[in-house]
Amino acid sequence: MNEDFDVLVVGAGVAGLTAAAFCAKAGYKTLILERSERTGGLVGTFTHKGFAFDSGIRAFEDSGVITPLLHSLNLPIKFVRNPVTVGIAARNVRLKGEDSLPEYANLYKAFFPDESAAIDAIMAEVIRVMRYMDVLYGIENPLFLEDELRNPRYLVKTLLPWLMKYSVNIKKAGKLNEPVQQYLRNFTQSQELIDMICQHFFTDTPTFFALSYFGLYLDYRYPLGGTGMLPARLFDYIIAHGGEIRTGNEVVSISVDDHKITTANGSETGYRKLIWAADQTAFYRALGEKLPKAVAEQKAIAQRSHGMDSVLTLFIGSSFSPEEAQSACGAHAFYTPLSVGLSSLPNWRLIAGDGIDTLKHWIVEFLEKTTYEISVPVLRDASLAPDGKTGFIVSTLFDYDLTKYLSDAGEYQAFKDLAQKTILRVLDQSILPHLMQRAEFAICATPLTIERETGTLHGAITGWAHTNHPVPAVHEFSRIAKSTETGIHDVLQCGMWTFSPAGLPVSIITGKLAADQAVKRLKRRKNLP
Repeated sequence: MNEDFDVLVVGAGVAGLTAAAFCAKAGYKTLILERSERTGGLVGTFTHKGFAFDSGIRAFEDSGVITPLLHSLNLPIKFVRNPVTVGIAARNVRLKGEDSLPEYANLYKAFFPDESAAIDAIMAEVIRVMRYMDVLYGIENPLFLEDELRNPRYLVKTLLPWLMKYSVNIKKAGKLNEPVQQYLRNFTQSQELIDMICQHFFTDTPTFFALSYFGLYLDYRYPLGGTGMLPARLFDYIIAHGGEIRTGNEVVSISVDDHKITTANGSETGYRKLIWAADQTAFYRALGEKLPKAVAEQKAIAQRSHGMDSVLTLFIGSSFSPEEAQSACGAHAFYTPLSVGLSSLPNWRLIAGDGIDTLKHWIVEFLEKTTYEISVPVLRDASLAPDGKTGFIVSTLFDYDLTKYLSDAGEYQAFKDLAQKTILRVLDQSILPHLMQRAEFAICATPLTIERETGTLHGAITGWAHTNHPVPAVHEFSRIAKSTETGIHDVLQCGMWTFSPAGLPVSIITGKLAADQAVKRLKRRKNLP
């Protein structure tokens, strides 16, 4: 069946859902096509044997974006505080606010007493970045405040003063663009200390974003019902406002001249405006080979680039009581079992030629030394686990290429079994004693799982890797409005592949920007004589 829509959105992650919601709100006939059978992309919650687990992002940082988004669309989501714990070996600190910073510093000083002065200097840098953030996220993002933008008092008293401060601070933040591991060598030569601070960051994370994590931890919130509540509410809004969402529909071809797309099942759909909110390499495949020069150049950059780090995750259902879990790790922890640091390991590629057994030994050492993010949904919402029990989501950054190498060697299931066994043992011997006996089940998800389930290149969770030069996306906040442009007439883009570094707030912002541009152009065309 051939149909025509005012706006066709490809990809039902949060960026695509945001774009579709605002297009539907403006009264335009809107359709989302999603290749998988579910919506939400990297934001979702699933249930297994009565335990609820967040399949992607573990909590939300507001960043002046989520609150105005919810208000603009009147989405009924309730949030609770999401306190974060940072721990190394047997020591930890619960972050309650900015006044926890000295205790946070003392955590590192306990393991690196000779680096006390360096740690203090690094903490001073954290405070400096937090002050930048106070300005950058100091008001609700005006992109979502249509009514306020028509109020002269708001413009003069709130927006203009903020924009002046914003322009100054964004320039200061932009100067902290050096990879954080490299930047910290200005303060310390202790690679172990640098590892403890940095090894849960993505490779080559810019200094500003890395040092802003402390402030982001204080801003974390958790939606009652799980993180999947956000895409679920956006889904409901789109349907309630006349939009359509069709899952299991992969777009394989775009006919720019005819304003039509073709799906894998052969159906065609027409559009007036197309918003691509899915994997960017899939976008270029769908466009074909006859491209304008600038678009062809951008395609070439994307094709030789790599996605951001991915994650290895264990979803564990256990007989631990919520009270025991609270005592052990709290609702959301970043935990490092050993203070040795991952820099003590060689790059896995250097030893891959020595055989699979050598590589498996390397993986065990990696999992003993890496930093884990441990999320406990039931400690934010008591309904998310059976009475008296606790589900743990345990994840660590992990190399997609290594996972693919093992899969190609026929060792994928053996790798998953080894990872599961090792992670359970490491936590059993450290932060969660007797976990091996008290785990009722464990489900292992790898970077290949993420790639298969979401279609995201290399199982990436926040777009393009910082190691790409050039990065195939806009990466200056002052130019974020340009991130939605594709160079193709009547085709826009949004989501984590369009701006780097990306995260949930950026995906929402680009979704809103794409919707605003689509609506503006549709209105302009509607008003033509």
